[in-house]
Amino acid sequence: MMEKEASLSKSKNEKLGIALVGLGKYAKGQLAPALKETKYCQLTGIVTGSPDKIPEWKEEYGIQDKNMYNYDNFDEIASNKDIDIIYVVLPNSLHMDYTIRAANAGKHVICEKPMATSVEECEEMIAACNKNKVRLGIGYRLHFDPHHQYVMELGQGKMGRLKHTTGEHSMKLEDTSAWRLKKDLAGGGPLMDVGIYVVQASCYTAGHSPIAVKEVAFGELTQPEIYQNVEQSISWTLEFPDGVLARGECSYARNGDFFHAEAANGSFELKPAYPYNGIRGKTSEGTMNFPEVNQQAFQMDEFADALIQGKETIVPGEMGLRDVAILMAIYEAAESGKAVPLNL
Repeated sequence: MMEKEASLSKSKNEKLGIALVGLGKYAKGQLAPALKETKYCQLTGIVTGSPDKIPEWKEEYGIQDKNMYNYDNFDEIASNKDIDIIYVVLPNSLHMDYTIRAANAGKHVICEKPMATSVEECEEMIAACNKNKVRLGIGYRLHFDPHHQYVMELGQGKMGRLKHTTGEHSMKLEDTSAWRLKKDLAGGGPLMDVGIYVVQASCYTAGHSPIAVKEVAFGELTQPEIYQNVEQSISWTLEFPDGVLARGECSYARNGDFFHAEAANGSFELKPAYPYNGIRGKTSEGTMNFPEVNQQAFQMDEFADALIQGKETIVPGEMGLRDVAILMAIYEAAESGKAVPLNL
């Protein structure tokens, strides 16, 4: 490990311990099962405000009583050598608080996307991790899917100069009581939840950050009684320094799932593009043939291995900060009706 890192409590051949903070649908359905398949890390702790969930998790994952925490005694995790990494899987507005508390406890942190609900929060999270000499990674699972990795290659030269991209990630949100509809918890609507995947895909296909946001518009509002505080739909265009335009949209009013790109020597597309499994891709030359992978297992293993090897994760906090800055610029452009320059 590099000297700036907090020391790990494991020997070279031991798996690193991860504690999940927040035992909602994603933690239960995706992250915890993925931790049964990981090579470099394992589930050793949980943090929950729902005591009734504990027996099920204890039985399924064999978690010791001393590794179970609630939100009141969370800071005591600092003295627990079974836990090396805290994975924050809470509503967006709580990401900053628990990332900083985890960093202050001397634990490395993976934070779910979006990193936070403002640029300022992201900056505070990065500063806290730097101060405590711990690493911060963001839960960008698609960076570890072979279809998306190939899209990165195609967009960054394998198919010639990139011309433009289009993408959508939308889903019908049936649960009108969901925290995702509450701005104080989510920070926004579908842009913060599913639209960020399209923003991410645009950036890693182009291979760099955009220089402006323009042509932003809120979509038709068909359920004003539900979407009082967050958008129902929104579309945008990202402008990149080489003239590439990346158009994206997202909505909670319909289903949509694709990413398409045109390059000098052909085109390529993922459809569906963003699910946990079942991604399908093709190029103008034929069908992509890649195996299914457990995106979350690969993601967490990469972070753990980076810690072991003393390397930087490929999805660091600075990437999360960049993306939140883009999201905030999209909202600003939607409200003002004007293009917003970016200095990322």
